[in-house]
Amino acid sequence: MAFDPYSDAVALARAYRTGETAAAEAVDALLDRIETHDPKLGAFQALYADEARAAAGAVDGAMRSGHAVGPFHGIPFALKDIVDVEGRVTTGGSAAMTDRVSPSTATVARRLLAAGGILVGKTKTVEVAMGGWGTNQRMGTPWNPWDLETHRAPGGSSSGSGVAVAAGFVPCAVGTDTGGSVRAPAGWNGIVGLKVTEGFLPTDGIVPLSHTLDTPGPMVRSVRDAAFMLDVMAGRESHELETHLGEGEAPAGIDGLRLGVFAERDREPIDADILALYDAALDRLRSLGAETVPFEPPVSYETMAEANGFIFAAEGYAHHGELMQDASAPVDEDVRPRILQGGKVAAHEYIAAMLKRREHIARFLAAMRGLAALATPTLRTGAVPVADIDQKDIPAHLTRPFNYLAMCALSAPMGSTLAGLPGGLQIAARGGDEATALRIGAAFEASLGPFRPPPL
Repeated sequence: MAFDPYSDAVALARAYRTGETAAAEAVDALLDRIETHDPKLGAFQALYADEARAAAGAVDGAMRSGHAVGPFHGIPFALKDIVDVEGRVTTGGSAAMTDRVSPSTATVARRLLAAGGILVGKTKTVEVAMGGWGTNQRMGTPWNPWDLETHRAPGGSSSGSGVAVAAGFVPCAVGTDTGGSVRAPAGWNGIVGLKVTEGFLPTDGIVPLSHTLDTPGPMVRSVRDAAFMLDVMAGRESHELETHLGEGEAPAGIDGLRLGVFAERDREPIDADILALYDAALDRLRSLGAETVPFEPPVSYETMAEANGFIFAAEGYAHHGELMQDASAPVDEDVRPRILQGGKVAAHEYIAAMLKRREHIARFLAAMRGLAALATPTLRTGAVPVADIDQKDIPAHLTRPFNYLAMCALSAPMGSTLAGLPGGLQIAARGGDEATALRIGAAFEASLGPFRPPPL
């Protein structure tokens, strides 16, 4: 059988076991695809083609001799270029750090490699992950593959990871999410992205933006892959990962679950085409047995989005202020003022914001009693043309609140707009309850059916 570049990781793992394909065949096909399409799309900051081919040959040899290390063995993946791999350059999306060689490997990357994953390369990012549009003045802005005529925003800050998965370059990639940086590119690129609970996955070896809010997470083609990759990144044992390869297993149903949905006032800023997809998604969830009830947040989403930005601006300045204060440093001039703004935050203001956050979390969780999760659009619009971006605005109005609330949230495709652009459905669950977000997402995805690939 010809290798399908849009196979998800679970399907590819099964194909390895049945002998339908081999790792060398898969990696060669993906690298050929990258060579053909990435000169336009620009998803990769660095490509490790020779090493990936060598690793694939070793995987096939191990499998032939009965020494597969587990279900993730031979699965190609990419890392956002803020994740360290020992001996490799990690630029953090900054032209000022192009000579920064990683002294060690981040734990999440080490776990993926130890599970037998094949690292294909590093993907582009907004400089130091500080931005939701996905743009990068100096290192290049990836091209959203859903419109090959107009350069549209890929979403950020995990821009390259979103484009790489959507374009069929790799079945899965690592992103990070501080205010929506996994979910925004997932929403605009028509893939699945999971923002995990604060502290659930280790962040060592990842260039920090906000040590409080940063969360690494999977960017994949299916909800089942999100669960699969999450378990690998969490360090699950090989035998525990076998459950993901079970054949014919229907996702757990959502009959009887109560989901909070937008009240009328929160619907008003959403573009009509996204709102139409959202309403159709809610109809589908109700058809699966879920009950939807309007949810009035005790603190507005806009207030929480702003508070989230206040915290990570202050912490971002602590990590990168010295670089951004250097007027001669070759940094992105859209990012520089965002970081420098954090330098204006006084210590007492930062402490007050952190204390207010605790209060808001308690109030919000109290308001959620009786609800399994919340269902919202991931973003207010489809991907906008890069030429139309207002860098003083943010696209993350609906994603930032759940970082602020220390919750977990999944973005999955909910369909395409009349312009042919993807729209994302966000399922937000309580902190530590990734299983519920994944359960709802899997049931929705199974009902909707496979999401078509972009027109490459």
